[in-house]
Amino acid sequence: MDSSKNDVPKFYHDFNFMDSGDARPLRILSEYFGPQQRFAEFNVDDTIVFFGSARIKSREDAEKALAEAEATGKGEKKAKQMMRLSRYYEETCELARRFTEWSKTLADDERRFVVCTGGGPGIMEAANKGASEGKGVNVGLNISLPFEQSENPYITRELALEFHYFFMRKFWFVYLAKAVLVMPGGFGTLDEFCELLTLIQTQKIEKKMPIVLYGADYWNKVVNFEALCEFGTISEEDLDLYLVTDSMDEAFEYVTKGLIENALETPGPML
Repeated sequence: MDSSKNDVPKFYHDFNFMDSGDARPLRILSEYFGPQQRFAEFNVDDTIVFFGSARIKSREDAEKALAEAEATGKGEKKAKQMMRLSRYYEETCELARRFTEWSKTLADDERRFVVCTGGGPGIMEAANKGASEGKGVNVGLNISLPFEQSENPYITRELALEFHYFFMRKFWFVYLAKAVLVMPGGFGTLDEFCELLTLIQTQKIEKKMPIVLYGADYWNKVVNFEALCEFGTISEEDLDLYLVTDSMDEAFEYVTKGLIENALETPGPML
């Protein structure tokens, strides 16, 4: 018998086929079943999701960048912007640490309310860092991009997942989420926040989920949802779908109260 037949790869081992358009459904399914298996293995039933800009630096890094800009006379405006925004990195880190420590006090055999981010730098790094400092596992749902996005070092190694498809990454953000905190961010953050509101408004998501827009000064300038209400394109009660605050204490109390009332007794997805 000709043994050369054994050298012919099966289709699922054929990278040319797996990267082809015909195999796209298989790649999509892999980004569903792969994360599902990993979350089950590590008993991750539900999450607290942090959205926010990849560009926001820690206070230490922002101070260094500003000092360098002032010394060279180059990029001073941008460095000052990042210095102002660095408070959100520090406050994200602190909130993630608080949520992680709080979740570990719950009388439950499973891991509950695990911090989850997009896995990259900036606000995402801050939340993963805070959860790590709280000595809890945390999730990073990274996305392959030509710029900005790279896996931060604070994600629990086995829960650092890499996605190709934005819509599959978004699915896993929302499917396990029991609370969402939206820190200052750009187009991606707005996209994630508005899609979440749309799913809740249209009752595609039926679970009650505390949502916080953190950074009143930032969000009140960037988004005017009250104007949508004035023009009648959203209902007045839609403005109650989220809390806008500048207070870490208020955000923490709002989220934990909502989790205790609506999610504590029902681990796992509630779409």
